[in-house]
Amino acid sequence: MSSSTRIFFLLSFVLIAFDQTTKLITKGFNLFGFSKEGMRLGESIEVIGTLIRFTFVENPGMAFGIEFGWGKIFLSLFSVFAVIALAWYLFKIDGYNKYARTGIMLIFAGATGNMIDRVFYGVFYGESALFYGKVVDFVHVDIPDIDIFGLYYTHFPVFNVADSCVSCGVALLFFFHSKLPSIEEIRKKKSPSNLESDNLQDN
Repeated sequence: MSSSTRIFFLLSFVLIAFDQTTKLITKGFNLFGFSKEGMRLGESIEVIGTLIRFTFVENPGMAFGIEFGWGKIFLSLFSVFAVIALAWYLFKIDGYNKYARTGIMLIFAGATGNMIDRVFYGVFYGESALFYGKVVDFVHVDIPDIDIFGLYYTHFPVFNVADSCVSCGVALLFFFHSKLPSIEEIRKKKSPSNLESDNLQDN
């Protein structure tokens, strides 16, 4: 593993730690003799008036409050496999475009952050079985009221740090996805024609 790839993994672990810290502070915890009382479910604290608030909600489904119904166990297992696949891919794209790798790193960090909630939070808080935990969301952003096809929104879906990482990573890949190798290229250990120039940019 090159030094640049180690840095990408280090940055992802910092983001995961930040995500988990904010969630533990929001929900509260009692760990190794240290405890902190969290927010009440549904409680809201103004940060910038009513524009940005911290509102504690728990999401049993996917990102931004999207429900997944009875398939919760499959979503949790898929999250585990997705995190493993992203870690493998981030390791394999060593030397490619740094912006594309940053996108993969952000998605990996975000996916890992929410995976930890889904897999372990139910057991950690004594609320449900392994793989049945709920994702902690708390960033509440107000938007103008919108009515789309009968769906009425008064605010952006409450989200967390991990969701933000995934969104930023996807945005980066929208512009730089062509700089990434395909799985077939990785398997055959091919190098793109722009690899050398990208390495010079990274340096």
